Amino acid sequence: MPGLDGVELAKQAEILSPGIKIMFITGFAAVAKNSADTSADAKVLSKPIHLRQLVGEVEKLIAA
Repeated sequence: MPGLDGVELAKQAEILSPGIKIMFITGFAAVAKNSADTSADAKVLSKPIHLRQLVGEVEKLIAA
């Protein structure tokens, strides 16, 4: 995404749609979890992630 990273995209999405559910999947989860730029409500998953775990996390996020 030229000129835009995932955190910035999430911020813009929250502005346009307050209450949107956000999930990050990253190889740098420790950094993402500690970032002041990351939404407090965003779910952060670490790579590698198994498909079953991803599906479960998405289902929990949708249900919340």
